[in-house]
Amino acid sequence: HWVFEVNKFIPSKFLKPLQYVGIPYERERLRHHVKHYNFIVASYDIVRKDIDFFSSIKWNYCILDEGHVIKNGKTKVFKAIKQIVANHRLILSGTPIQNNVLELWSLFDFLMPGLLGTERQFTARYSRPILAARDAKATPHQLQAGALACEALHRQVLPFLLRRVKEDVLKELPPKITQDYYCELSPLQRRLYEDLSKEHMPQGITSHHTHVFQALHYLQNVCNHPKLVLTAEHPEARAIAARLQDHHSSLDDIHHAAKLPALKQLLLDCGIGTPASDVEPEAVVSQHRALVFCQLKKMLDIVEQDLLKRHLPAVTYLRLDGSVPPHQRHAIVTRFNNDVSIDLLLLTTAVGGLGLNLTGADTVIFVEHDWNPMKDLQAMDRAHRIGQKKVVNVYRLITRDTLEEKIMGLQKFKLLTANTVISSENAAMETMGTDQLLDLFNLSSSNCAPQQTSQQSAAGPSGMKSVLETLPDLWDDKQYEEEYDMTNFIKGLNKMST
Repeated sequence: HWVFEVNKFIPSKFLKPLQYVGIPYERERLRHHVKHYNFIVASYDIVRKDIDFFSSIKWNYCILDEGHVIKNGKTKVFKAIKQIVANHRLILSGTPIQNNVLELWSLFDFLMPGLLGTERQFTARYSRPILAARDAKATPHQLQAGALACEALHRQVLPFLLRRVKEDVLKELPPKITQDYYCELSPLQRRLYEDLSKEHMPQGITSHHTHVFQALHYLQNVCNHPKLVLTAEHPEARAIAARLQDHHSSLDDIHHAAKLPALKQLLLDCGIGTPASDVEPEAVVSQHRALVFCQLKKMLDIVEQDLLKRHLPAVTYLRLDGSVPPHQRHAIVTRFNNDVSIDLLLLTTAVGGLGLNLTGADTVIFVEHDWNPMKDLQAMDRAHRIGQKKVVNVYRLITRDTLEEKIMGLQKFKLLTANTVISSENAAMETMGTDQLLDLFNLSSSNCAPQQTSQQSAAGPSGMKSVLETLPDLWDDKQYEEEYDMTNFIKGLNKMST
């Protein structure tokens, strides 16, 4: 993407870009040609792998696009980037703070080492007082200390932050409208949700058989599709499959997952998927085109196989996920933007949420949601950016009275956290006790969900704030796979039910 944009806007006599990609053998050949270029583009992962080469060159500028990638000072990527020698360092990010102020220390430790002290000094001077002030039981002294620490940090970093929001610099950009599209759990989803939340969790949350965060992830998967949890290891898998077969049904039927019929109706309402014979000639010109985001590749598979291929065969689509090699992704993006006959682009948030220009779409649909609001914001802004000529409508499919409504509330909380340092406003933040944590597993009808099917977003109930504050990067699916084995958790349901 960067090479394309540089070639588009800057004459080669000023900048000659080289895309440093490929397998190790190909990259080794490229190293001999680097001296003929003055603008090298490489991914964070490639830089990490070839850091001996990159650290051997004295660069004039080292620019980190989506620089919040180095927010964790303990990662291999951060340690590699720190080895790069450059006269000038610059971070580009729409979301410099995603979870807590300690992330800011990591960014400035790259930009200006020592400005904010060591990590330990930063924690003692800023993080600890601010965190203590967020406790619901904070004393007046702690509240005052937290406010002073936040103000001091704000003053120290503000001279080095150049903040530009779209409303200030892109006044011609059409508006972006975000709407929550509520749907009810299917009977099967409700049973799976209630079986865990009402029977297992109160007794199992503190036992060695399970882990609270695995359980939250399990409930999140139930909200998306029963297939994601009804694996061969699930104690109810065979019984449920037999019961469905008796009713001439299967998990492939979309009515067993609330979001699939909702997504189907939403696409049809947008004029996507309607047979050509049923479409008025004048409607074809104004037809919407959409991006459909899922967190999990498995959920993207379900949308493609169970919904699009079986129920909406008229829909034309492309797909972009982790299985697509990085060097092929730009071609898919270009084809989607240029070919108006393609209705949809299916994406995983991890792959499609950063660094892409997808202004060919004017509709963005989130089937799944990230605990970190910045990731969803980055994803929806793939369409809402320079070059967009239409109003962008963003739809978030949410199962009513479930964990997902609490995620939406948490997202708004996280946005306030990000604004604490970047803006001059400081937000009060609450923590939660064990009873509040247990409440996350309940199907609650008292949540502030709107009654109509689709309406403007509303803040969900507060909760889970201290959990995500202390574990800011927990809800990354790759980390889940590495840290928490969902298969073992599902097997553990057998033990919990005996």
